Amino acid sequence: MRRVVVTGIGMINSLGHDKESSFKAIIDGKCGIDLITHFDTEGFSVKIAGEVKDFDPSSVMNPKDVKKADRFIQLGIKAAHEAMEDSGLKDSDFERERFGMVSASGIGGLTNIEKNSIVLSQRGPRRISPFFIPSALANMLGGFISIDFGLKGPNLSDVTACAASTHGIATACKTIMLNGADRMLVVGAEAAICGAGVGGFAAMKALSTRNDDPKTASRPFDANRNGFVMGEGAGALVIEEYETAVKRGAKIYGEIIGFGESGDANHITTPVVDGPARAMKAALSMAGNPKVDYINAHGTSTPANDKNETAAIKEVFGSEIPLVSSTKGQIGHCLGAAGAIEAIISLMAMRDSIVPPTINYETPDPECDLDYVTDGAREKELNVVLSNSFGFGGTNGCIVLKKI
Repeated sequence: MRRVVVTGIGMINSLGHDKESSFKAIIDGKCGIDLITHFDTEGFSVKIAGEVKDFDPSSVMNPKDVKKADRFIQLGIKAAHEAMEDSGLKDSDFERERFGMVSASGIGGLTNIEKNSIVLSQRGPRRISPFFIPSALANMLGGFISIDFGLKGPNLSDVTACAASTHGIATACKTIMLNGADRMLVVGAEAAICGAGVGGFAAMKALSTRNDDPKTASRPFDANRNGFVMGEGAGALVIEEYETAVKRGAKIYGEIIGFGESGDANHITTPVVDGPARAMKAALSMAGNPKVDYINAHGTSTPANDKNETAAIKEVFGSEIPLVSSTKGQIGHCLGAAGAIEAIISLMAMRDSIVPPTINYETPDPECDLDYVTDGAREKELNVVLSNSFGFGGTNGCIVLKKI
């Protein structure tokens, strides 16, 4: 089986517009969650989110094309440009037909769906934007980016809720391992902080309503957690066949040595223990059951996920449980982009030998009793990291990363 490595990364989220500033803020325990500014929250029970601040899409797109792309695409393009630059790849370095991409989003262009639905209702069908459908399609993220870089290999897309971009990484690995490409660009992006998005999740009672203190609203594994906080952003990874990367002298962040996928077959929104446990076991089995040094947890700050993920980790690891933390307290839950962003955080944690903290943990929960690194970032040599992502519909994805 062909080996697969990561040679370029890029991300944007509520704490920064690039990987280095974002990661430093995460390690420092800063929080990007605040009152929502994207729309008027009057009448909404939830008024907080992790918005990307001061982002100008024309910095990475032709200004004439900005209106053709939903915000999730714009954020994805930003992360993709950083990852491609970081990889050091030039046009002359690769065959376009052997370089593909996987785009991933949990929802896609919800903001444009909302906007054009209002136009339809108030002004009629003839006033709908001709850019509406192309800007809203989840896979159009890959359409825009593949055109930007001339990537003519497989152009694929994963739309599996909050597991989407972790599944996207697995899809890219499979494509390279089966010789469908030599390189794949994986981009996970989400921008669903709009009335329909916040209102919809709030109607499900899935979101935290701690509006009076946004910075402490997302509190993974804490006994007083009361829902997740929506975030937006994007993560991008250049994934290459190992020998190809070595041949060109590429910088290698880590090797993807295992991935696992499973379905709960239980409930459309309520998680269980069995599905996540099987996904972790599958990923670890593929990786050869290595000693894991750190788990970047799904850790959403919801009552059900955090206790179930804790129980699943216990089932999988027994008495040898690694350090566990969730970075969603810092940037919110970026839905379909979360897996890509958290894979990047995991790779940078391995690079810098440091475990990101779980912030806002104040009150222990008897059902969440692991070492969640709640006392600030912790220096530790990290050779193998597991990253978890679980989504509505009972869809689970896990990846195992190894330092080379």
